[in-house]
Amino acid sequence: MLGIKLKLRKNEDAVKWFLAAILYSKPIRESSATRTYQCFEDHGVVTARHIVDAGWDRLVSILDEGGYTRYDFSTADKLLEVFGNLEKWYGGDLNKLYDRSREGVEVEANLKKLGKGIGDTTVSIFLRDMRHIWKKVAPKPTPLVTMAMKRLGIRDLEEYAKKHRIDPVRLETALVRYSKDFLKKRKPLKIVA
Repeated sequence: MLGIKLKLRKNEDAVKWFLAAILYSKPIRESSATRTYQCFEDHGVVTARHIVDAGWDRLVSILDEGGYTRYDFSTADKLLEVFGNLEKWYGGDLNKLYDRSREGVEVEANLKKLGKGIGDTTVSIFLRDMRHIWKKVAPKPTPLVTMAMKRLGIRDLEEYAKKHRIDPVRLETALVRYSKDFLKKRKPLKIVA
């Protein structure tokens, strides 16, 4: 949807997805987060170095342009801290962070250490799509995914995906959609046989 090609295993794409995951992790409309990410792309501010070099005022401007106005100041602060630390500690390369981590739990911890505000939801969103590339990771489901799993009687996401021959990333994405579009809005789900 965002044009990010994670399967190419390039750092640039991982950093773009991490930026998007940060934007999607706030309680904001998905369309606003998507539009805001697109503004970052349009302005060429999608690497750790470019985010840091943009500075606070320009980041706030990009966030506002995308409709991320409710969280613009705090998100600009967070982006400067997170991508500044990524640049300082790993040369702006998320693959280095991954390679220096012994196991998935350490990958998650190292992502969280990049800055205040990088919590379980951001890490889970980011790692959900990275699990095919970064084999050490097995992210915990987000609260939206957990809500859908409970409603549908799915106890173990990976096990269910394997049993039904479904890509776990696609399953998890579908569960997010189900939670947002039906459970949270209390709409009935019509199953077509």
